[in-house]
Amino acid sequence: MSDLETKPTPGTAAGAQINPSTSKAGAWLSHLLADLGKNGIFIALLVVVLLFTVLTDGILLRPQNISNLIVQNGYILVLAIGMVMVIIAGHIDLSVGSVAAFVGACSGVFAVTWGLPWWLSIILSLLVGALVGVWQGFWIAFVGIPAFIVTLAGMLIFRGLALAVLGNANIGSFPAEYRALGNGFLNNVFGEFDLDPLTIGVAVIAIIALIVQQMRTRAGRAKYGQEVEPIVWFVAKLALISVAIGLFGWALASYKGIPVTLIVLAVLILVYGIIMNRSVFGRHIYAIGGNLHAAELSGIKTRNVTFWLFVNMGVLAALAGLIFTARLNLAGPKAGDGFELEAISAAFIGGAAVTGGVGTIGGAIIGGLIIGVLNNGMSIMGIGIEWQQAVKGLVLLLAVAFDVYNKRRAGGR
Repeated sequence: MSDLETKPTPGTAAGAQINPSTSKAGAWLSHLLADLGKNGIFIALLVVVLLFTVLTDGILLRPQNISNLIVQNGYILVLAIGMVMVIIAGHIDLSVGSVAAFVGACSGVFAVTWGLPWWLSIILSLLVGALVGVWQGFWIAFVGIPAFIVTLAGMLIFRGLALAVLGNANIGSFPAEYRALGNGFLNNVFGEFDLDPLTIGVAVIAIIALIVQQMRTRAGRAKYGQEVEPIVWFVAKLALISVAIGLFGWALASYKGIPVTLIVLAVLILVYGIIMNRSVFGRHIYAIGGNLHAAELSGIKTRNVTFWLFVNMGVLAALAGLIFTARLNLAGPKAGDGFELEAISAAFIGGAAVTGGVGTIGGAIIGGLIIGVLNNGMSIMGIGIEWQQAVKGLVLLLAVAFDVYNKRRAGGR
């Protein structure tokens, strides 16, 4: 027998075997760490919420404030959905704030000055946004001018057009149906109650749908022999998320019900989540951002994808402008200031890569919520706007630095 066969492993007795319970604990720990790595942005949101809950003596999590968080940040979350798609493809859009202001001004002319029906004003405004996207997409996709330059020019062009349409004045007020887009609530459908039953019912349905979807996904992975997480951790995660959804639904139900802005956001998240994860168009966006030349060689019509990507961004910028205008009940020259910076920040804080090819709709939404909680929490604490800007800038810098660090670690550098 050789020395190698008889020599015990350092720190163990000769012939000792690995304890199965220790092995199982190690597997659970590895799953836990892997999940924490994948859901780091969600954990960051929880940490920010808990921090400001303590610093504001619980004001942050009052039902009215939770509802206000959604209503006040709805337009940023809409922009973040479009922006993360643009960034995944390796581009950027600096014009979304000016486009939102321009479309808001146009909607004021349609609904107030011309007296068109509210629904027609919204449709025409979205068409204006689509035309803006066609304009910018043409220069980027077919002429070949970098998106940074085209949208920088667009930021100036559409800001100027917004001022021209408004004549340096404000336009208001808008019809009640139009204002509901930014300030409306879906409640009292079944009568007046202390807790709105419709909101509670929607929360319960959301919890059931989540549980069914997660169980089907787990069963599918097990069926094809893929590794699945330990059942205890799986159940614990589902329980935590279900409790969070339940508390969120309770908060909305105890205030005014479901904000119309939240309904719009839920539809957008569902639709664009399917587009990015299950459609050919979504896979092409990731492919272009990952490696443009490889995407071209594989037969992807990169110009067409880029063109429609910016048309989509124009429509979402228009929708964000409508939500913001409806919330203020006013189309003004200063609308849209800084929107592009907050949308870009939301995408990067949510995990989008600077070089493209990486990012998710859910991550961008969570990134936008982190910005919203920072804004709201610091405002409650009475912190000045100058320090709010500094803190948000620092958070963005740290998020991008974390992305760069991960890439270097993955590359072994």
